[in-house]
Amino acid sequence: MIGLAGGVAVGSGFVAFLTVLDIVPRLTVLTRTRRFVRWYEMAFVAGALLFTWMDFRGWAVTLPPVSTVWVGLLSGVFVGLLAAALTEVINVLPILAKRIRMESRVFWLLMAMMLGKVVGSLFQWLVFING
Repeated sequence: MIGLAGGVAVGSGFVAFLTVLDIVPRLTVLTRTRRFVRWYEMAFVAGALLFTWMDFRGWAVTLPPVSTVWVGLLSGVFVGLLAAALTEVINVLPILAKRIRMESRVFWLLMAMMLGKVVGSLFQWLVFING
């Protein structure tokens, strides 16, 4: 009963987090696929249910090493969307740009942050993990 209650609490928090950030509506607007909003929602629910069930059953999927490129790409897209939505919701970039007097260069500030994240991630994986 405690495990079920904990799962419901975590699941509710995750759904609330996605709802507050408006992930699905923003994604449909950006990709011009507003008519598929139900498909996006069903994909979120189906993915959560499927992978929870796989975790409970102890299933493992073995894929060829080249598939890590696609898994990494999709994971990066998800994390990037989540980070961008969170940044937008709390208005970090406009406040930061105003504080350092770079209102006219917000685009370049965003590009520098993105490139820094990419270079930092590559450095971590190539030097610390594989080195």
